Amino acid sequence: MRRPKPQPIRNKLDLADRTQVRLVRKRLGLSDAELTSIVERTGNSIAAISKEAALQRATTLPKPDDVPPVAVIASATVGEQATRK
Repeated sequence: MRRPKPQPIRNKLDLADRTQVRLVRKRLGLSDAELTSIVERTGNSIAAISKEAALQRATTLPKPDDVPPVAVIASATVGEQATRK
């Protein structure tokens, strides 16, 4: 008698499957350590991992790259005050 091959559970992350872990990490933009800590906190549900990764991204503030140094801002403010008088 032929038995069907057992299908993997698609909504759970198998940490032993390196390919699946790599794909989830790449899709969510996480490092190994970040993914492991999220799985420890929330479990291996892919939906819960995605939700936690989105919350983690929302709480971290991006670093502004185009903000000038404080000295430049101060000199510009002084220059504006001189032209107003």
